[in-house]
Amino acid sequence: MKQIVNRLFVFSMVLLFCAMPAMAQNTGTISASTYSAGDVVTISGTIAPGADLFLTIAAKDRFAPKDTDGKTEVKKLAKDAKKKGFTTDTSIPVLYYMLTSNPGKFGKVVDKKFGGPSFFTQKGKRGLYSTTMFKLNKWKDLNDVTKSMLGAISNEAEWNFYKYAHESSYGINTITKELTRVGKVTIFSRSVLTDHGTSGSYWDKGTKIDLDKTTGKFTASFKTYRHTPPDTEFNVFVNGAAAGDYKLEPKGFWLDKGGRYMNPLWIIIGAILVGAYFSMIGAAGGMLMAAFQVMVVQTAGPVGINAANVLRPSNIALTLFSPLGSFYRFAVKERRVAWPVGLSFGVGIFIGSVWLGQYAIEYLPMKTYKEWLAILVVLMGFKTLQELTPKAMEKRKNIKAMVQKFNAAVAKAKTDGSAAEMGSIEPVKGSLTDYRFKFWGEEFRINPLLFGILGLGIGIVSRSFGIGGGFLLVPAMTSLGALPMYVAVPIALVGTCFSSIGSFIGYLLNGYLPDLWLAISIIIGGFAGGMLGSRLQTLFSEIQLKWVLAITLFFLFFRFFKIEIWI
Repeated sequence: MKQIVNRLFVFSMVLLFCAMPAMAQNTGTISASTYSAGDVVTISGTIAPGADLFLTIAAKDRFAPKDTDGKTEVKKLAKDAKKKGFTTDTSIPVLYYMLTSNPGKFGKVVDKKFGGPSFFTQKGKRGLYSTTMFKLNKWKDLNDVTKSMLGAISNEAEWNFYKYAHESSYGINTITKELTRVGKVTIFSRSVLTDHGTSGSYWDKGTKIDLDKTTGKFTASFKTYRHTPPDTEFNVFVNGAAAGDYKLEPKGFWLDKGGRYMNPLWIIIGAILVGAYFSMIGAAGGMLMAAFQVMVVQTAGPVGINAANVLRPSNIALTLFSPLGSFYRFAVKERRVAWPVGLSFGVGIFIGSVWLGQYAIEYLPMKTYKEWLAILVVLMGFKTLQELTPKAMEKRKNIKAMVQKFNAAVAKAKTDGSAAEMGSIEPVKGSLTDYRFKFWGEEFRINPLLFGILGLGIGIVSRSFGIGGGFLLVPAMTSLGALPMYVAVPIALVGTCFSSIGSFIGYLLNGYLPDLWLAISIIIGGFAGGMLGSRLQTLFSEIQLKWVLAITLFFLFFRFFKIEIWI
């Protein structure tokens, strides 16, 4: 019996001795224990001669759909989990990369169509533009050796969730947050990376892999995600074996809910420019601020909350405070706010944004919704241009006469070296369905009740996109109400204040808050921009303001149809 025990012991020691060289061959050394977000991490070591390199870098923090507090996200992730093959308990690292000399083990490069309206199809693939992306294989197409190299991902459900988080636009914007783009359009998220000098692929930029297969020695480096949350820790695995860890420290001013490093000063400057433009034409402030957040700030939101549910509440800060910044001049000094129309608009918008808007977000197919809105917007753009023709101006004699009086006042002010004074509104008749007033001595008539009903629809739009709705308000008043821009803009700003308050209440009821510093920066910039814009408006004629409005509407048309001019 003793001999048997001794033989078993010797046999086990031989096995252990034989295994030790193989285990020792998979080694790695990380160049530092801490880096700043956006730095290059370098890892060197040794693997078995002749083997491919599989270097896994996984955040220690993990996320499962059940972890989110977002009302919309809970429903959306649960619904997508059933379709994509994971559960609400399935967790993955919030950031995960595979640096490898053989990316073909995990997926392949495929053609990708993107952009343009949903009805545009080509060879069965939707999209106006073409690019490539790295598409991950299905779990069943990974062999056992490949699966053993994944490190922090260990089963089919986790792989399916990882695939969803890196290839679905909703998954990227809710979980991963790292956007791989063509121009300013998100295509997918970085996942499997290889040497950029070998592949030339845009997603591999910043990644370098040197592997000597004869000796198994390697050096691999990659540029870390610039907006990795502060103090995120990562585990490193070399061909399945743990090799150590490192931490990414903050680099700059971190927007906690915005999920970005951004100096608030740049946000203030952007908000001043947008707020001034918004107060001049009364339209597109929310849309332009959204574009600024997407393109410049790149508001991402915290893990588990979709970027849109941080971006939209933050936008509302501009569409509320920019009008407030311009109200002193418009309402008090120049007295050109038609309050019955503005308040009627405002009540309709408030009801639409607080009550009806919540159903639009939940049940309307947003892609189709945006495209129908794009058609409406471009029709308004053409209508605005049509109003500038001599024939149209001849029909609207009151506007024509008002323009002539205003131009004469501007010419006189230039001769005298003084500032041109703007006309004030003089009420003539007031009722729920018939409001009349004089402006520059010319009489105008409008139906407040009709525009209150129109405000309901605009409120729905404003809640859906986190905007004020001015891009619909102003052209509606100039086209349907036959009002001059100098009167339409202050009314629109009253309406957007109501829509902003209603939309913000709606987001609060659903538990969505803006990023504090992002909102504060937008409030400061928006208010200052509103004050500036109200002064700048008098420097432009009625015709010039309508041209600016028309150009803005055409810009929104391209945005809604995903016709990206920067591609």
